[in-house]
Amino acid sequence: MPLTVGVIGPEDLVHKVVAVGGRAAGSARLLPLPYRHEDESTRVVTDARSRADALLFTGVVPHALADAAGVLDRPAMYVPYNGATLLRVLVELLRLGHDVSRVSIDTLRRDEVLETMTEAKLPTDRVRVLPYRPGLTSQDVVDFHLEARDAQKTRVAITCLGSAFHVLEQHTHAVRLAPSRHSILATLQALVLATAGRHSGDAQVALGIVDLPAGTGVDARLPEDIRVLGGSLAELPDGRRLLVTTRGVLETATERFTRIPFLDALASRHGSAYVGFGLGRTAAEAEALARRAVNRARSVGPAAGVVSMADDVDIVIAPDAAGVTGGVPGEAGVTGGAPGAAGGAGDRSARPSALSPESPALLARRVGLHPQTLDRLRELTAADGAAGVTAHRVAEHLSVQQRTARRILKRLERAGVAVPTGSRQEGQTGRPPIVYRVYL
Repeated sequence: MPLTVGVIGPEDLVHKVVAVGGRAAGSARLLPLPYRHEDESTRVVTDARSRADALLFTGVVPHALADAAGVLDRPAMYVPYNGATLLRVLVELLRLGHDVSRVSIDTLRRDEVLETMTEAKLPTDRVRVLPYRPGLTSQDVVDFHLEARDAQKTRVAITCLGSAFHVLEQHTHAVRLAPSRHSILATLQALVLATAGRHSGDAQVALGIVDLPAGTGVDARLPEDIRVLGGSLAELPDGRRLLVTTRGVLETATERFTRIPFLDALASRHGSAYVGFGLGRTAAEAEALARRAVNRARSVGPAAGVVSMADDVDIVIAPDAAGVTGGVPGEAGVTGGAPGAAGGAGDRSARPSALSPESPALLARRVGLHPQTLDRLRELTAADGAAGVTAHRVAEHLSVQQRTARRILKRLERAGVAVPTGSRQEGQTGRPPIVYRVYL
C-alpha cells in the first residue's frame, strides 16, 4: 500500500510542493492540506491523522507550531528556506532596480543571511535579520519589519510567513520567500525514505532474553516489569526468560534505545541482571541476535542491557543508577563488533567514531533530533575538526539557546556519538564549558 504524505502550509505553497514533488515522490501519494493561517496548523494535523502516513510542512513555522502542540505522532519534516532561496530573491530585486543593501529578513539564520550576501559581494551593515524562534508570531514578524523600515530606513521586507506578507505589502515593499524546487525534492525524498524505514522497523521482530543469576528462582514481578513492552513472556530451556515484542514498541519504550526501564529494578532485586534484545526480519534472526546481545551484556558489568541489530551494531545500555556504559560514565554507547563477541579485537566501544553502519534516519530517530539538525551538526564538526565543540559553538551554529545546545549534546552523548574530552575557556567568565568530540 503506497505511503500518503500530507502537505501542510498556505494554499499557494501547498500547490507548488504538490506540483514539484508529485512525480518525484515515487509510489507515495501527496495529499494537499492547506490552511488560511499558520495558527490552523495544529487543527490541520489533527484532522489528517487518519489520512496521512507522514507530514511535509512548507516551512518551519507551521511545523514548529504543530510540534509545540504535541500533535506530531508520525514522521514530519519541513522544507527549509536557505541561502540559495534568498539569493534568488536578491537577484530578482536587483534586476528590478531595488536597493538590496537595505533589507529586513525574517526566519532565516543571521549567519546564513550574512554569508549569502557577503558571497554575493553585497553590503551587510544595513541588513536586519529576525531569526525564527519558538513562539514567534505573525504580529512579531510584521512589527520587526515595520520597525526596521522606520528606524533603519530599510527599503524591502523579505518574509517567509504568508500571513505577515499580506499585512506588510499594504505598508511597504514586501517580498515573500518560497521554497526552492531543490529543497522541496530533497526534503520529500528524505521524508519518504524515513517513513518507509520506520514502517519497516515497526514490523521487525524484537526478541529479548533476560538472564538472571542462577538459583534466584522465578521472578514473579517480571511480567509486571515488561508490561511497558506490550509483549509476551516465555521460558527458554536453559531457564532464561524470553520477551517477544516488535521493534516499534521497543524503540518507544526504551526512548530510542537509550534506557531499559526495568533494568534497575531487576538489578536491585537480583544483584546482577542482563537483558539482550535482538532485532531481525524473522524470529530466528532476532533470537540469534538476542543471544549475541545478552552475551555482550555480561561483558559490560554486573548489570547491563544490549540491543543487537544486523550489520554487527550493538547498542550498550547500562542501568540508570549504575553509571557506567561503554566507557562513558552514566551514558549509553553504541558499538560494533563481531557476532557473539564480548570485547576483544572486535569490540570498538572505546571509540564512537567506529560505530557503523547506521542510517542517518535511524540515528536521528534514536537521538530524538530532526535529520536537518544532525546535518547542521555535521557541518559544524567538519569545520571545527579535532578541536571539538562546546554548547556555545552548537548554540551559535544552530541559532538556539545554550541550554538547548547542552541538551542536544547530552542526547548525542547518550547515543554514544559524542564524548566529553575536557574543557576550555572561551573568553567568558565562570566555569569553562565542556568540550565534546562528536562523531557523525
